[in-house]
Amino acid sequence: MQTKNRDYKVCFLDIDGTLVDNNKQISNQTKKSLDQIRNRGVEVIIATGRPPYHFSSIAEELKINSFVSFNGAYSVYKGEVVHKHGMDTSALQELIEYAGMKQHPLVFSSEKKSVSNTLNHREIIQTFKDLHLNYTPEFHPDFWKQATLFQAMVYCKNGEEIDYIQKFPELSFVRWHEFAIDVMPQSISKASGIKEMLSFLNVAPDEAIAFGDGLNDKEMLDFVGVGIAMENAHEELYPYADIITKSNENEGITHGLKLLNLL
Repeated sequence: MQTKNRDYKVCFLDIDGTLVDNNKQISNQTKKSLDQIRNRGVEVIIATGRPPYHFSSIAEELKINSFVSFNGAYSVYKGEVVHKHGMDTSALQELIEYAGMKQHPLVFSSEKKSVSNTLNHREIIQTFKDLHLNYTPEFHPDFWKQATLFQAMVYCKNGEEIDYIQKFPELSFVRWHEFAIDVMPQSISKASGIKEMLSFLNVAPDEAIAFGDGLNDKEMLDFVGVGIAMENAHEELYPYADIITKSNENEGITHGLKLLNLL
């Protein structure tokens, strides 16, 4: 792949399995590499399935204040909201009723907080621990009626998402954990959020690169000029990538940037 003559202007970074290692830490080398490309004029923007309050410490550590969050539903550039797309309440109500029939707990997320419709559920507690978050969502089953939601999570076993995909064609279901799937409007993905961000910045997709490892990164890697999958990525992501870099445990971001002649 020819890359040396391209003028990249933006680098989008997934967090889990990409930017951070398996202990949710960012290596000193990664920090140094990101500083180097910023000094070359490349914007560094987070692109994640997480809500903003679940990566604020990471953004602060890297001095990044621009992001595409909720898998593309809520985007901010240097403190200014660029794009937001809330979930439809009628679709949410149907989802809640269906999940209740299946006894699958739900987590609801606005731009300010995440809550659950099930009190102290073991698998919800575990997923938040796995993200190294220091809290469990409060019990607030009617929160979806009172706030604009940008994402929901259904807690179900691997394979059970098929029933939801067939039942709700207007919604998108993407597994991010063995216990949970993200739920978004079908029109929303990291790519849709990145498209809005690039339009705001007047940057063409070919001038952007992106790093990712998960199933929610398919559209993002396919959309930008160069999509880079981590070595530890889900195998279904590889066909969408232009480059496979090293793992998140082995300086994959730095290696990928070197392959693009940015370091």
